[in-house]
Amino acid sequence: MEGIAREIEEGDAWEAFRADYKFVVAAGGAVTDEHGRLLVIKRLGKWDLPKGKVDKGEAIEDAAMREVREECGLRRLRIEAPMISTWHTYERKGKQHLKRTDWFLMRGSSKDVLVPQFDEDIVDVKWVDREVLDDIKAETYPSLVPVLESWERLAT
Repeated sequence: MEGIAREIEEGDAWEAFRADYKFVVAAGGAVTDEHGRLLVIKRLGKWDLPKGKVDKGEAIEDAAMREVREECGLRRLRIEAPMISTWHTYERKGKQHLKRTDWFLMRGSSKDVLVPQFDEDIVDVKWVDREVLDDIKAETYPSLVPVLESWERLAT
């Protein structure tokens, strides 16, 4: 009985926590090219991976593909496997947001022309070798580091 009470209390605590936030579902991709490089974007002074909100009625996988295409210009793109989910909070227009991002391991082609989506504050898109991943981790958001580490383990 104690376990059931604890589950109810934890569920109540989660709902109380979520009540203070607007919940946002997003999806993104850790994209590898044919040379084993990772696709990264530069947004708001930080290295990041392409991601964005899931539209109403849109499948999460479809949203991840759409966001990578929109933010980077890739056309030849496919999902290889689901990865991890990350969570973070942010404030926009005076309202607190709680964002869950579902990540996917993807395969892209360096033959596609990379085009940053400037209206989303993306100023650079490029392929990076594994050797510079520590530099990327040092210049990104803490919530993105587990995604980069997951990519290191999964991508070939």
